[in-house]
Amino acid sequence: GFVVHLNYKNPWLSPFDEFQRFKTHPAIRGTFDGAKRISYGARAITEGGFQSVPKLCFPGGALIGCSAGFVNVPRIKGSHNAVLSGMLAAEHVADAIAGGRANDELASYEAAWRDTDIGKDLKKVRNVKPLWSRFGTIIGVGLGGLDMWLNTLFGVSPFGTMKHGKADFQSLEPASQHEKIVYPKADGVLTFDKLSSVFLSNTNHEEDQPVHLQVADMELQKRSEHDVFGGPSTRYCPAAVYEWVDADGNAAADPSAKDVTFVINAQNCVHCKTCDIKDPNQNINWVPPQGGEGPVYPNM
Repeated sequence: GFVVHLNYKNPWLSPFDEFQRFKTHPAIRGTFDGAKRISYGARAITEGGFQSVPKLCFPGGALIGCSAGFVNVPRIKGSHNAVLSGMLAAEHVADAIAGGRANDELASYEAAWRDTDIGKDLKKVRNVKPLWSRFGTIIGVGLGGLDMWLNTLFGVSPFGTMKHGKADFQSLEPASQHEKIVYPKADGVLTFDKLSSVFLSNTNHEEDQPVHLQVADMELQKRSEHDVFGGPSTRYCPAAVYEWVDADGNAAADPSAKDVTFVINAQNCVHCKTCDIKDPNQNINWVPPQGGEGPVYPNM
């Protein structure tokens, strides 16, 4: 797998194409010699950690695992905390049922997680991502590592508990402030295009169902997302869902073209929710499609 932090500034960046380019690095290329692409998938993972865990309970249910934000970012690992949070929630559900309760909130689960192994695990690494985002890869990761080990060995942090910076969508800067990134064309052996990759995700949506990617204001999408930011939706989406097309229905070759229309190929969606997170105006809302349709990952 390959992780791209969604607080990047350059609207010309394409996470999918960064992954393809990564595979061509001399230190990485040999790993794929003789290999065959057998599946594809993409999703957004939570990086906020300890200080960004949302309210976990609601009447009749609770959030656990990655949906609760229990990912350990430096380790890029969340399965251990997913299991532990499932066990913890189950214990509090059992207590609620034994007490004759129903349809209320598991307030005890909400209050308990920080004192468990989940909370201890996330607290040790809570400043890694804020430091990384603030000071960059070399200095930020170095300071994050120092803070993590001081927390692990001595239970102290010279930084306390840091706050995160701007929301990911606020980090994007106008296209005019950045040089356009030209990615190499896929060779079909080591690097691939989006559409052939999406095919391997086994995603499926009925063509005539309501579009589950809702654009609140199409005029704003054109005036801002396209005209100011250069149409980053065509790049941050890993499934080629979004297109800006010209009057003839062809993909607009010139990002500065004015006579263009926003097209949503919702049937390609792999439900990563990146658009909901990264759209610079929060103008796209992802909602579940009908019937639980979407990608099927039998080999991932």
